[in-house]
Amino acid sequence: MTGDERAIREVVDTWMRASRSGDAATVLSLMTEDVVFMVPGREPFGREAFEAAVTAANAPQIEGTNDIVEIQVFGDWAFIRNHLDLTVTPAAGEPMRRAGYTLTLLRKDRAGRWRLARDANLLTPRS
Repeated sequence: MTGDERAIREVVDTWMRASRSGDAATVLSLMTEDVVFMVPGREPFGREAFEAAVTAANAPQIEGTNDIVEIQVFGDWAFIRNHLDLTVTPAAGEPMRRAGYTLTLLRKDRAGRWRLARDANLLTPRS
């Protein structure tokens, strides 16, 4: 495993830990300013919309696992294919289980840190 692959795995692990603990500041630090998220049934959205959702007083609680299926590095860009299995619990509501794959593009910044730049999330409801 290369240093870049290890660093990318650490970004994913940090993202998952921060998501579970509700640490929005850490999650936001792991993405680029021009990040784009794509999810089924919704127009692509950026950092501002993501930040509003994760910092809201009624932000959902997230628990789950992430398994990296593939990492490919191409200079200052990389992609990862992940399988996620999450339970998302809204502040007022029943837990929802979602699972599936994501395709994530990461870009290395000037300081040499990998950050999430694009994310296509294909999670679907699971019972």
